[in-house]
Amino acid sequence: MSDFNDFNNPQVAALPTHLKQFIVDQHYEHYTPVDHAVWRYVMRQNYSYLKDVAYYPYIPGLEKAGLTIEKIPNLQEMNDALAKIGWGAVTVDGFIPPAAFMEYQAYRVLVIAADIRQLKHIEYTPAPDIIHESAGHAPIIADKDYHQYLSYFGSIGARAMFSAQDFELYEAIRALSILKEMPDADPKAIEAAEKQVEYCQENMGEPSEMALLSRLHWWTVEYGLIGTLENPKIYGAGLLSSIGESSTCMAPNVKKLWYSPETVNYSYDITKPQPQLFVTPTFQNLIDVLEQFADKMAFRVGGNYGLQKAVESKNICTAVYSSGLQVSGVFTDKEINKDVPYFIKTTGPTALAYRDKQLPGHGKDYHKDGFSSPVGRLAGYAKALEDFDEAELNNMDIVIGRTTTLDFESGLTIKGKVKNMTSAGGKIQIITFEDCTVTDADGSILFKPEWGVYDMAVGDKIVSVFCGAADKEAFETIAYQPKTNTHHPVYDSKTLALHHLYQQVREVRTNHTDYSILANVWRQLQLHHPGDWLCALEILEILDHEHALPETAEQIHTFLENRIIAEPELKKLITDGFYLIQHPVEQKLVTH
Repeated sequence: MSDFNDFNNPQVAALPTHLKQFIVDQHYEHYTPVDHAVWRYVMRQNYSYLKDVAYYPYIPGLEKAGLTIEKIPNLQEMNDALAKIGWGAVTVDGFIPPAAFMEYQAYRVLVIAADIRQLKHIEYTPAPDIIHESAGHAPIIADKDYHQYLSYFGSIGARAMFSAQDFELYEAIRALSILKEMPDADPKAIEAAEKQVEYCQENMGEPSEMALLSRLHWWTVEYGLIGTLENPKIYGAGLLSSIGESSTCMAPNVKKLWYSPETVNYSYDITKPQPQLFVTPTFQNLIDVLEQFADKMAFRVGGNYGLQKAVESKNICTAVYSSGLQVSGVFTDKEINKDVPYFIKTTGPTALAYRDKQLPGHGKDYHKDGFSSPVGRLAGYAKALEDFDEAELNNMDIVIGRTTTLDFESGLTIKGKVKNMTSAGGKIQIITFEDCTVTDADGSILFKPEWGVYDMAVGDKIVSVFCGAADKEAFETIAYQPKTNTHHPVYDSKTLALHHLYQQVREVRTNHTDYSILANVWRQLQLHHPGDWLCALEILEILDHEHALPETAEQIHTFLENRIIAEPELKKLITDGFYLIQHPVEQKLVTH
């Protein structure tokens, strides 16, 4: 992004290039008066209900996140507020790939979908929207223990191995969420998209690390409860931003289970209410469970297990030698002996790095055709080659300009003239050979002199394997681009006229101007927009609080009562609206 806006926020400014590519402008001017009314309705409902069932920092957390009840948050205001607690926020286009999402968390930056749900999806939408991302995730960030968990989860998740099936499911979910938010979506297309999500979920094979971590993320960050099984409080953003499910989730038919390492065995469906929820006694317990899971992940286990995960992933991964050398590429093969790898191979562009920084001259342009190298010790030596001193190297003829033969315990043999050696951190990492031949125990040739110079990685073991390149800035010039784009509506004249009516109501409420304007707005609604209920509810709220135009107020009340009878699906929304009129929200607690 050439004109990248960091909002003068240190966390956003620190984002690496490969993450900046997902950021889009918020385009605050695109939000309509109906959008602001949807935000206001949901936030007032949230405040009214969640003050009793949300984990305690939620309400003061709104202010600390730069949020108000009255209008959709401006990203600059959010960043000004979040900077005080060491976080930032950016807007993106709907769902982004899970690995990128995790990495944003590691950088302590909230990812917020710029769009907002339609009025017809006011209770819940499977698509990420600004209500879910900001009103759901942001307020709880104010809790120190929780935001430590969130950023730690991000750092673990950013290294998780993912599979080709993970990407297929991601694309299917993204496509479905976009369709569901399109005002004129074909029901058959939605049905087909739902079937595709279902198919992907049922054909994931053995779940990847990312798939399993996504479950832990879902049952904590999105749908978590904290406290006791009998009286838990909500902290999950999916519940905090759903005025439907935040209420129904406390019903006895939704099982409450203790959050533990076994929670990873519970899959989830984003399109349906949750049959069970998990309760953690403390946020520290979330970190403990995550730690137990991380101990089994490839980035900590390494070895054959990690390399196997890399080969299965078919994505760019990084294997780390015990010398500290990092090899990043698509791993296509490995040779093992008694479950211990002794030879690794990548296909296509590969890069070598140390401490996540690419080594000079070892980028993917140089190793464009792949990379292969032994792992392990030289035959007859108890000491690892990476730790050889000058005398030991001299004894083995591993000296620049000399020809040497290296026989490994695995049976691999490397014969060639030493051209160069690279060391770092007190360990030898690369020995570069000219006129080199590599053969395995059976005598098969793995590298020929005519192929050029041979860069041999040095290392006793593969100590870590993780997804993605070690030096993402140098390796990944283009971020993964989703196949689908979110829908941005073009409004007809009738809809624009409805927007104008909503705006008039907002101005009357804000400026306490002539209430007779509302009588005209009500007439226009009846004549041209009889299907709308939210604008009518907003007019009724003002008239009731200001004791104005009682006849008009009575007409609107009767109209809304009749809507409940004609359309039972609106019963909760309108009834809750009536409740808020009688029990107005204390504005001073959550506005600036």
